[in-house]
Amino acid sequence: MTIHLAKNFANLSLLWRAWFVFALGNLLVACGGSEGPSSDPVQPPVIINKAAEKVWDLSRSMGPGINFGNMLDAPNEGDWGLTVKQEYIQAAWAQGFRTIRLPVRWSNHASGAYPYTIDGAFLNRVTSVVDQMLAQGFHVVLNMHHHRQLDGDTIDLGDFLVPDAILEERFVSIWSQIGHHFASRSDKLLFELYNEPHGLLTANRWNALADTTLKQIRISNKERVVVIGPTSFNDPYALSTLVMPADPYLMATVHFYQPFAFTHQGVSWVTPQLPVGTTCCDPEQSSTIFAGIQHSRYWSDATGYPVLLGEFGAYSAADTASRVNYTRLVRQTATANRMPWVYWEFASDFGIYDPVANAFRPELTQALLGN
Repeated sequence: MTIHLAKNFANLSLLWRAWFVFALGNLLVACGGSEGPSSDPVQPPVIINKAAEKVWDLSRSMGPGINFGNMLDAPNEGDWGLTVKQEYIQAAWAQGFRTIRLPVRWSNHASGAYPYTIDGAFLNRVTSVVDQMLAQGFHVVLNMHHHRQLDGDTIDLGDFLVPDAILEERFVSIWSQIGHHFASRSDKLLFELYNEPHGLLTANRWNALADTTLKQIRISNKERVVVIGPTSFNDPYALSTLVMPADPYLMATVHFYQPFAFTHQGVSWVTPQLPVGTTCCDPEQSSTIFAGIQHSRYWSDATGYPVLLGEFGAYSAADTASRVNYTRLVRQTATANRMPWVYWEFASDFGIYDPVANAFRPELTQALLGN
């Protein structure tokens, strides 16, 4: 149904496009989205603004992107087997990547009492990494990642818990500190408010928290590009529930892992575990990929904000040929729809780089960076 409707979308006026995106997104969520219908009534998006040309220029200049995942987003750097190394930064640049998304678990490294001060040693470590990346020439998307308690998820071993009553106040304070600390950095540094809001972060709650947090960031960073994604784990079809604050220096983001039975086969954190052996990409799977990415493009056209494809990838349990097919197809579809993209991820279970052999995996590299 999505593909059939999409064929005639280009003929709709801008106003009707906005309504179409909102209605289609809610229909798809109701028919089986990531979380199902939200427990609170979602207000339709109000188109108050659109992105400044500066934001569009930046989105067009970001180039191929890679996530440095499972590094600083672990409870403590190294807990998940990887640390950020200068040689990784240099290797990513030499290979042709021009954007790094840097996931960081700030929530585990700030005090649990007002004013929720970020640990100095951790802040210095993140600063060193960001500055190395900027000095190399990268665009850097610095985010807040894996704040399990905020979403209501099961916490990770080594997580630092605080009273639930201060979670949102602390979130805003941490971002205020990040903003002041990095205010002098170049426009190649982007702030991403939060990775994959879901669970307790319903659409209305997340929209309100994002707006409040952005206001604090703007005290120190008047025109820095800030990236905001929708709930339901940044699902493209949840864009219809995202209310972008009245601010021209914003970029939206989505994550795309459909068909999920393929991309997450064999992973330990999905219950029940998906069986290994699913291949990709037949016509039905390809249609699913086209539809999800095109939906993001339609939302972008209707609202005037660029959309960053902040994550996509396939777990290493899938066969190599299928991972290559999937990766190439998503990359080509995103590029055709004017969406900058950032692959998940560099050197772990979805990784393009083998940290043991200290070499890029050639087939995946070609799928991302080749023709």
